[in-house]
Amino acid sequence: MQKQFKKNINALDEVFDFVDSFLSKAHVDDSVAFSTRLTIEELFTNLVKYNSGGLDYIRISLDQDTDRLILKLMDYNVEPFDAREIEPVDTHQPLEKRKVGKLGLHIVRRAVDDLKYEYSDGTMCITAIINLEEKNV
Repeated sequence: MQKQFKKNINALDEVFDFVDSFLSKAHVDDSVAFSTRLTIEELFTNLVKYNSGGLDYIRISLDQDTDRLILKLMDYNVEPFDAREIEPVDTHQPLEKRKVGKLGLHIVRRAVDDLKYEYSDGTMCITAIINLEEKNV
């Protein structure tokens, strides 16, 4: 399944409807559904907030193969930015010593089994993989 969404935080309700429709057909357990929603929300929100310029939409593609979910978000006519290069958050530091930000990406890294980044000719594609073995109902 794939669909494009207005590059606006107000599109999140429509994004969630799309994701929930996919998850219903995928028959995954609650923990996988939660990880999928969280990942899509965080990545979509980051693209909206931090990818200035570009086209006025983001394409989301959701797919399932035998043992994994494949979540892709594509943003067009934007500058390259590989979120995987962001320094990991040290969650062991006291709150007052931590820098603000990056916690969402930290959570996404923990929620998915693989996070890939591609950039070509102004198109950014972030792919998150969630393995289903031993997680499926």
